[in-house]
Amino acid sequence: MTFAEKLQDLRQLMLAEQVDAYIITSADPHISEYLPVHYKAIPFACGFTGSAGTLVITQDFAGLWTDSRYFTQAGSQLMGTGYGLVKLKVPHTPEYIGWLSEVLPSGAKVGFNYELITVALAHEVQYTLAQCKIDIRHVDFISTIWQDRVGLPAENAFLIEEEAAGLSISAKVNEVRKVLKINKADYHFISSLDDIAWMFNLRGKDVEYNPVTLGFALITPEEVKLFIEKQKLSQTDIHTLNQQGVALHSYSEVATALKNLPKDIQIFIDPKRTCFGLFECLPKSSKIISGINPSTHLKSLKNNTEINHIRKAMLHDGIALTRFFKWMEDRLGNEKITEWSAAEKLASFRAEQESFVGLSFNTIAGYNANGALPHYSVTNESNQDILGDGLFLVDSGGQYLYGTTDVTRVMPIGNCSSIQADDYTLVLKGLIEGSKLIFPEGTKGYQIDSICRKPLWEHAINFGHGTGHGIGFFLNVHEGPQNISPANVDVVFKTGMVTSIEPGIYRPGKHGVRIENLVLCVSKGNSEFGGFLTFETLTLCFIDTTIINKTLLAADQIEWLNQYNQMVFEKLQHMLSEEEVMWLKEKCKPI
Repeated sequence: MTFAEKLQDLRQLMLAEQVDAYIITSADPHISEYLPVHYKAIPFACGFTGSAGTLVITQDFAGLWTDSRYFTQAGSQLMGTGYGLVKLKVPHTPEYIGWLSEVLPSGAKVGFNYELITVALAHEVQYTLAQCKIDIRHVDFISTIWQDRVGLPAENAFLIEEEAAGLSISAKVNEVRKVLKINKADYHFISSLDDIAWMFNLRGKDVEYNPVTLGFALITPEEVKLFIEKQKLSQTDIHTLNQQGVALHSYSEVATALKNLPKDIQIFIDPKRTCFGLFECLPKSSKIISGINPSTHLKSLKNNTEINHIRKAMLHDGIALTRFFKWMEDRLGNEKITEWSAAEKLASFRAEQESFVGLSFNTIAGYNANGALPHYSVTNESNQDILGDGLFLVDSGGQYLYGTTDVTRVMPIGNCSSIQADDYTLVLKGLIEGSKLIFPEGTKGYQIDSICRKPLWEHAINFGHGTGHGIGFFLNVHEGPQNISPANVDVVFKTGMVTSIEPGIYRPGKHGVRIENLVLCVSKGNSEFGGFLTFETLTLCFIDTTIINKTLLAADQIEWLNQYNQMVFEKLQHMLSEEEVMWLKEKCKPI
């Protein structure tokens, strides 16, 4: 069935059910960023494979609302599908709600699957459309037409040792309960898979790249309930969970459990990480206490055990990256290397490392024009040979039993232009300025973001994505609550947070530059003006210096770069062969 035929079938169902507009979100009942195949409704409906987008269908128009990261990709993938591209003016905002309120008449009905939309977004849709006397309805037309849909994932899950996590399950639950008490909540419902993974020291393989397993959790005054299919766990892990005070229930029992909660409870939920369908199961007399899940804040503050493990993961990741770039340099011009084969080779070098589990996301390996797509994903059609002159951008990461990595480097190929050299240097300046920043306690991500962008802004250059995101401990590569972006996120940076810094410059049809390290927020001490923080760089991969325009760098920036590359060499040399040591020494020599 073609995408156009699927669209026609959806419109026929809308007519039959008297639904004037149908919204298809990129979500699952856990409001995950990365979805199990079972919930990838947008790729099924229209072929768009980006991680952010919303489809809205009426009888007269069908469109994909997405942000600037995906304009080029979406424009290509939507051709011939019957869907048009609607470019978001402000990323991560539901601009389609305003559009619906303008095009739909009074009395119209808008349908969407309540299980695949957040409480916060559903309320926004409901409130805005109600002003125009437009109603919402729970409908699931996708399930009706998706005949060969795969079932829910049923991969085995496992507990990580307390010695690796740094805290026991019961200790983490107690920390969450302390926050609930402060918020005067006696119940707490958790849907987000990474929060559940953290709280129960639980990992799995239900979502590609993210070591999580499908589940829900409910904390009551008397007990802790984990809704997960028991057959996923070993008897030893079940026994451990029970010993830690966790009662196991079937995954499918969660809606019934919520409906049977006592009346007049005070329950804490995260409206941005809980689906509207399960929210509707709560007793109507419940007092809802809204906020970011306590576990989201707690897991962002890595303990000393986690930090030490993360440093170990960085060592092994650095070895894999060193061997990959040496392999690239040795073979370029002597054998055929494509974006695809390079990404596969990098994955193989990581797979050789101790405790490697898998990739932390789909590797972005883009040469020249493809590197200008921030979230490029190589396909058979787009796969480029890496030869001639230009820039090869590689954004990649690994999942290890002791940490998660995410790193971006740009490899100059052949002779590079002065514009490419300047872009590379300006991006590097942004990375350096963020990395060496000293800032007062209470600083938020948008303040740091402007400092990282300043070297680019001075040349009238900007980029359309955030400058940094939190990262998990053997968990999701994108983790909140902190980030570094222009968005006014009301979360302050604290010691123990691990965050990326990744400014970029993208020239469509030409080239892209992004350089990314992970940094740990640490204390810089106190003064009469209060406490101050700074960043310790964790990533161990040399930064290529061959095309740097030194005239654009200040002395302190050159000093930072030289010290960083020297640190990389000193920490990795003992794990490399003699030939690799000599090669890396040359790459890390000061400029």
